[in-house]
Parts: sequence; structure tokens; C-alpha cells
Amino acid sequence: MIFLITGNVGAGKTTYAAALKEKRTGVIFSVDEWNKELFFPDRTEESGLEWFLERIERSEKIILNLITQLEASNCNSILDLGLSKKEHRNKFIQFAKAQGYSYEVHYLDIASEIRKQRMLQRNREKGPTYQFEVTEENFTFMEQWFDPLDDTELQNAIVIKK
Repeated sequence: MIFLITGNVGAGKTTYAAALKEKRTGVIFSVDEWNKELFFPDRTEESGLEWFLERIERSEKIILNLITQLEASNCNSILDLGLSKKEHRNKFIQFAKAQGYSYEVHYLDIASEIRKQRMLQRNREKGPTYQFEVTEENFTFMEQWFDPLDDTELQNAIVIKK
């Protein structure tokens, strides 16, 4: 089973992924962890969005290969990859369908005010889900970048509101 976890910044995707792992057992793929370890050390002031997207795309090729191996071992994959754009969610859904893998979309639909407070708290406390500081500028950008699930996507999603 592939679990696709989506929601905007501060929705609690990483916390949710960890809780899901306890219930369903699996391997978590967290984009924030990959970004911090693989990309942040090499970024420069000129490294913009396209720079990150290119590296994430390369990482996802490896992730897809690992999902195939996990499926062959009957092990769940928990994708904490943001999946902010409909196109990005569809990439993984189409992959699952093409391979005949079961999947679920879990959408954390949390109000912006709550998410912003969570983001500020995570920045202050630097607790277990903290990988790097999310600035207010990043938060504002993501508010516009994120594609909320449309009616078709919502029909097949597990929606979590807190």
C-alpha cells in the first residue's frame, strides 16, 4: 500500500506520517528530511525553486524504485512528500495504478491560521519534526503554491480536519 499524505505547510504531515507508521507499519519518505540532508548543504543564494524541484525530481526516481522494492516485500510506503500540486499527486497515483499497487490519499485540510501557528511553534521549539526553519515568506509562498484537492480528488481521499 502506498499512502500519499498531502496538505499545506504546517498541516502536520510529518507527525501524521509517524502516527500512520505506528498503525500500518511501513517506510516513511519525508521530503523535508531529504532536502535537509541532500540539498541544503549545496544550495547557494541563487538556488531558487527550479533548483529544488530538479533535485526533488531526481530523488523521486529513487523513491519510486524503492516503492517497487517495498511492494515486492509487502511493505507499505508512506509518502510525506508535500504533494502540493495536483500534477505531483497524480504522478504517484498514476504510478500506483500502472503497477497495480493499492494507494490511499490522506489530505490534511487544516485552516491557515492553525498551520501558521504550528509553523511558528516548530521554528521556536525545534522538536522532532523540525528539519529547517520555515520563514513567513516561505509560508506565504506555499499558501499560493498549494493546490487544494478538487472535488474529484476529494471523492477518493481520506480527509483529516483538526
